Amino acid sequence: MDQLLLFIVVALVVAAIVFGVTVMLSGGDSGLTPVEPDGQAVPLPTDRPLDEDDISATKFDTAWRGYRMGQVDQALQRAAYDIGYKGELISVLEAEVIALREGRTADADALRRAREAALAPSATPPPAADGPVIELSAVPDDEAPPKEGPGVDAKKSEPAEPR
Repeated sequence: MDQLLLFIVVALVVAAIVFGVTVMLSGGDSGLTPVEPDGQAVPLPTDRPLDEDDISATKFDTAWRGYRMGQVDQALQRAAYDIGYKGELISVLEAEVIALREGRTADADALRRAREAALAPSATPPPAADGPVIELSAVPDDEAPPKEGPGVDAKKSEPAEPR
């Protein structure tokens, strides 16, 4: 039994040596190709809707344990945003087609205008992935609604001093 075990071990060692020499001489092992260095990341575009080529061309930097999580998370959030946007656009298009088939041209025109307004390039970029976006609009004091409630004086309050 010991001779059989010794024979198997020797056969495996000889096979490994022959395989190693063959690979070294032929250079046919694709696992030995050099890896691209960090800094070769190709992020998703932020200035237009995504398409299939954008997803396939995306590359991430590598880290010790795989890809950089921040880059992957950002790409996934961007893709999720774009998929949601396109899903809503498809539902508006379907509603527009249904309205046209039923003869409700006024509803179809309203849906068309909403769709065209959503597709028009806007001055504001899509919301950042860091958190919710709160849009503030400047309202002059004479157009602002009066403040009511406990602790609010009828006269205008002065702005606080910067610290």
